[in-house]
Amino acid sequence: MIEDDEGHARLIERNIRRAGVNNAIRPFRDGTTALEYLLGADGTGEVSAKRHLLILLDLNLPDMTGIDILEKVKANPHTRRSPVVVLTTTDDQREIQRCYDLGANVYITKPVNYEGFANAIRQLGLFFSVMQVPENP
Repeated sequence: MIEDDEGHARLIERNIRRAGVNNAIRPFRDGTTALEYLLGADGTGEVSAKRHLLILLDLNLPDMTGIDILEKVKANPHTRRSPVVVLTTTDDQREIQRCYDLGANVYITKPVNYEGFANAIRQLGLFFSVMQVPENP
């Protein structure tokens, strides 16, 4: 999970857990640290070979955009199969289209009120509980 807002990150994790998803969730608050985990210090992505990854990605990060991360993940042969769920406040149609063009699997606009946001994440957690994630080559 790449989310710089600590409150949103807690809410997301809590609601994913309530939906019955018990997989490890690794939280990252910035893109640099997230990319280092996903692609390794050498940037080859070999560290993610044989991993089953699902990436929950915010677009507005302090050090880079989520678009930058999405481009790198989908361009790398070891991470390109990993499903990417974009979860952000941006509802610009061009941005949504760009994310899908780059290979995002799901794009969700965060509702601005707490109840709407919590409900969207609960539904996302239910979706995660039934989806299959491929192993990376």
